[in-house]
Amino acid sequence: MKIIYAVIDTNVVVSSFLKKGSIPNEVVELALNGQIVPVLSDEILIEYREVLSRNEFELTEEMVNSFIDDISQRAIFLDRTPTNEHFIDLDDAVFYEVVMTAREKDNAYLITGNLKHYPRKPFVVTPREMLEIIKTLLADA
Repeated sequence: MKIIYAVIDTNVVVSSFLKKGSIPNEVVELALNGQIVPVLSDEILIEYREVLSRNEFELTEEMVNSFIDDISQRAIFLDRTPTNEHFIDLDDAVFYEVVMTAREKDNAYLITGNLKHYPRKPFVVTPREMLEIIKTLLADA
């Protein structure tokens, strides 16, 4: 099977924790079991930790640390490639800029539940679209 590289937006990670068995949870599980290669930067990892540690999500420190360790071990780390794109939320820029770095060498995706926060590009996909892409690649293999 072709390697699938993906930057996973924090909203997908949070949704994965909040609803086991959901489509975002399936995507994160694919990243943790090796079917998707997570693409990260130190900034993205810091955001994951900060957001998952918020009291409102009621996740234990052990749960957050375990996730951070697991995804870090499976990921490739890249720097961001600055772009001239406009972002509604400047915190989203790092996700897009890291996927742009990944796309310099390989086909990579940005998986988000907030498409409106990013430029409309075929590689910016929802978790459901990512599952469809994987299904198509498996069928073609």
